[in-house]
Amino acid sequence: MGYGQKSNPLRQQDDIPLYVLPSIAYYGENWFFDNGSLGLTLAESENYTINLVTAYSRERAFFYRWDPSNIFTFGSRSQISVAPQSRAVSVMSTPRNEPPKVFNELEDRHFTFLGGAEAFIYTRYGTLNLSLTHDMFNVHRGTEAKARWLYNLNWQRWKLEFALNLEWKSKEIVDYYFGVRPSENAYWSQAYQGSSGFNRGLEFTGRYSLNEDWDLVLGLRYTQLADEIAKSPLLDEDDVRTFFIGAAYRF
Repeated sequence: MGYGQKSNPLRQQDDIPLYVLPSIAYYGENWFFDNGSLGLTLAESENYTINLVTAYSRERAFFYRWDPSNIFTFGSRSQISVAPQSRAVSVMSTPRNEPPKVFNELEDRHFTFLGGAEAFIYTRYGTLNLSLTHDMFNVHRGTEAKARWLYNLNWQRWKLEFALNLEWKSKEIVDYYFGVRPSENAYWSQAYQGSSGFNRGLEFTGRYSLNEDWDLVLGLRYTQLADEIAKSPLLDEDDVRTFFIGAAYRF
């Protein structure tokens, strides 16, 4: 519980306020549930773990605040409509050879689960997490791959975690979420065609233990969107910035 904010790169949309961030996880002998994702452990040792996992596309979170990415990762509120028919969305400055970036009401971008495999490699310099997942329900028929390096540091009552993220999104994912439909704008549906690209990110989470149940928490995240995503006429920012400060109670 506390306060934070997640920036929304979609054109003329408010940033997402953050108040309550639930974290729900259960780990059994071979299977686990972790904040909306299911997994099955295939192999495990002191040096590595290999799992079959499900996940979900985080891009939908920019369109709908009740998306799991906003519920389990910094925030949840009501649905966002990117451009109601009663008002247009425009850019402050537009090149003379291009029409204004004005859109009718956006069509739905649907939720889907991704399924695939992941591996954790444990070293003295941190943990490397690699994953490859694909759309399980043929919503966008896309694939994404992730590489994530985490380093934890414990000092007295402090628990600090640093992370570097690299995410590859296939053309199908980029085009489905950030491409323009003909009903939204006929010109921009032809002028912009999504292609695959890499998002890069940095994360920091700090916890200060007050007692066995309560922690003070500070979370910072920064994601630089792939150039192929930032070129979308639906966006007016090329990054996502998130912060949260508050207190955590552990049940």
